[in-house]
Amino acid sequence: MALDRKSVELLAPAGQWESLVAAIEAGADAVYLGGKAFNMRVHRSDFNFDDAQLKAAIGFAHARGVKIYVTLNNLISTEELAPLEKYLRYLDEIQPDSILVQDLAVINLVRKLGVKIPMHASVMMNTHNRHAVELLKSFGITRIVVGRELTLTEVALLKERTGIEVEYFMHGDMCFAESGQCIHSGVVFGQSGNRGRCLKPCRWSYKLIDEATGDTLNDWSCKLALNDMCMFRHIPDLIQAGVTSFKIEGRMRPPEFVRRLVTTYRREIDAYLADPTGYSIDEERWQNLYANRVRDFTTTFAFGAPTVKDIGITGEREPRIFSRAVVEPAFDDAAVKNIFAEERAIKSSGKPKLSARVATLESARAALDSGADVIYIGGEVFKPLKPRTPDDLQKAVELTRAAGKEVILATPRTSKDKDLAELAICAEFDGVLVGNLGALKLVKTLTDAPLYADVSFSVFNPVAAAFLKDLDVVQATASLELSFAQVRSVVEDSPLPIEIIVHGAIESMICDHDFAKLYVPDYDEFATPDKLNHHYALEDEAGEIHSLRVDQFKRWHIFFGKELCLLPYVEKFLGAATLRIEAQNYSPDETAQIVKLYRKALDGEDYSAAFDAYKKNKPNLGAGIYRFKQSKDSI
Repeated sequence: MALDRKSVELLAPAGQWESLVAAIEAGADAVYLGGKAFNMRVHRSDFNFDDAQLKAAIGFAHARGVKIYVTLNNLISTEELAPLEKYLRYLDEIQPDSILVQDLAVINLVRKLGVKIPMHASVMMNTHNRHAVELLKSFGITRIVVGRELTLTEVALLKERTGIEVEYFMHGDMCFAESGQCIHSGVVFGQSGNRGRCLKPCRWSYKLIDEATGDTLNDWSCKLALNDMCMFRHIPDLIQAGVTSFKIEGRMRPPEFVRRLVTTYRREIDAYLADPTGYSIDEERWQNLYANRVRDFTTTFAFGAPTVKDIGITGEREPRIFSRAVVEPAFDDAAVKNIFAEERAIKSSGKPKLSARVATLESARAALDSGADVIYIGGEVFKPLKPRTPDDLQKAVELTRAAGKEVILATPRTSKDKDLAELAICAEFDGVLVGNLGALKLVKTLTDAPLYADVSFSVFNPVAAAFLKDLDVVQATASLELSFAQVRSVVEDSPLPIEIIVHGAIESMICDHDFAKLYVPDYDEFATPDKLNHHYALEDEAGEIHSLRVDQFKRWHIFFGKELCLLPYVEKFLGAATLRIEAQNYSPDETAQIVKLYRKALDGEDYSAAFDAYKKNKPNLGAGIYRFKQSKDSI
């Protein structure tokens, strides 16, 4: 393809005015920055731009032929919706070149308010497949920041199949978990990474243990501390993959850091564009870049799965530790009890349904026999269990029909195109639980069955729920990062019925890194594939044990140390449409035990003796986010 300076956009970060000037003077084609609220970098009050500075920044950049993208890419709680509308109206007045979005509510409000600013889909939207891209385009999204787990080959195919502009993180700090699918900081600290307040539990030290015995298999190290992305030596690969915008991470970096990076990449990109055939890497520029690195460098998933060398195992080059591991709150923590004692219940118009997400037919039968109204089956299945066959799913339908209950097919929370290629829908299901926008779009072409939005949609406010309703969704699941008061506001103001997860083993992170290859001793995918059928866990420095599970798509799921248990407070949640038990990690016997407990509670029966018996074998029952009065906002 013919290349010129307009073929590639060099996109630089700016957290302060001096960094904006440095980026533009160094040759950035565009700069992304945030206001004082509603963005993903809100740890420091002396960073980000107030309204007057935003307007000045746009004028300053446009006078020099540079674009300004405003980050509006965090999740929005109900109490933030009115300020958000005001902010969107102001942005429409000053006209940045785009806004970067994550929350479906922002897309909804942009359309409702008639805002005339192009929208780019943040990496936090977890976009991995063409069906999602096509749906995003129909909403008015003109560019996507692709999921960081995609290889450049997958990026090229996505660009070719959809024609969407692609923005790609090519230098800087990287998350270990899939973007948007890490809730560890939000649940344990009340400071959500999806709301710009991540305290980086991925930078803690962990040891790998045998979950059954507790034996140490791989000693203490920073096992999740991914090195910094650096694609300097692969600029031709990015261009040939069809990447539109080369994005440098670093809105919290000082001006001299931004200037050096932008200058280095500007000169190297221009050298390639001037003579692609005769281009060779400027090794002097590389040595300067390498000598001034913060962490060591990696290309993450660009050319395949990262290895141990891509992890900052020792932590020696970690520039800042945001937090230390803490003991997760127990279900009967004093702060939890006080909050539920003070808060009024969700307004109720009737008894909610009781649902259970299960992994096997045996667990489905156990849940139904114990009083579940709804069964979810399908989607991810954790080894050593095998994915459900079409025959298994048909039996699940027959089993549930015989019980006079509902059965809903679950799809994976994350889906690359290959994961959706063989998706088959049994017409007899009462609905389909979809995990992402791509699955939602595809399922609508395969069946007329009702659509249910899973927790991976991160529904944080009623406007996002309204957006899903317009897509024919009949029920949404509340985010697990919402405090009780916040989840109550979603339920009471939502035009959609809302399901709340009240019990179960909950993932803190979903990731595409292969833990077995990285850390399991003597694992060999050819000689010892059976090691994947064994259960491992990470132990943190506070003593919490985080179960690890791998699914059929080879994604790894990291669980919280404590399992969510809201049974003592269930009367506060009766205004929800459905209360869900996540039982995928439970045996049929434990599934039956838990479902019976919640069935008794919903029916107003005494469950105290049964709960006392259950607790004896369950010392790790937790309260999740519910020890906090709110998920700390970004205003």
